[in-house]
Amino acid sequence: MNTAPRIPDPDGFYAALLAAHEGRSEAQSADLNARLVLLLANQCADQAVLLACIHAAAAAEDPTTTQAP
Repeated sequence: MNTAPRIPDPDGFYAALLAAHEGRSEAQSADLNARLVLLLANQCADQAVLLACIHAAAAAEDPTTTQAP
């Protein structure tokens, strides 16, 4: 899993992400996030990397969670 910054324009990406959520309800934003995660996961297509990312994201939310190797 690569955690080094790789997005050429992170501020532009973040602005586009926020714009995509603008005007949506909380439920609509959650649906958008779910669709986005699935599209990005399909682009990655590496099951081991995807599982490592799931574990890392869960551990970032809950510091008692152990990360997968």
